[in-house]
Amino acid sequence: QVQLVESGGGLVETGGSLRLSCISSRRIPSSNAMGWFRQAAGKEREFVAAIARISERPYYADAVKGRFTISSDSALSTITLQMNNLKPEDTGVYYCAAAAADVILTRADAIQDWGVGTLVAVSS
Repeated sequence: QVQLVESGGGLVETGGSLRLSCISSRRIPSSNAMGWFRQAAGKEREFVAAIARISERPYYADAVKGRFTISSDSALSTITLQMNNLKPEDTGVYYCAAAAADVILTRADAIQDWGVGTLVAVSS
């Protein structure tokens, strides 16, 4: 298993920005992807964004397109999530994950490697 450590959460006003980072304890296999999920209080965990190791193609949830940008280093050992124009509905615990690309995008319940999460709170 790989250890994932998130950082960068905090409290920000509506319209503000935050930058999250996730560091992996080892190099991610070339067939894998890394991504971000979030969970608001009382709600299920939902997909936010992901990036594939080989293609470096980003994937975004509709709710964050145009506001969030995911990026990675060439080894996919570190990913970042730049979050701009934050809204109160973006509030939640943000989790970093690593898995095969299809698992990240379609079978989140099968993901085994998760970080402990970092809290993002957006005030109205």
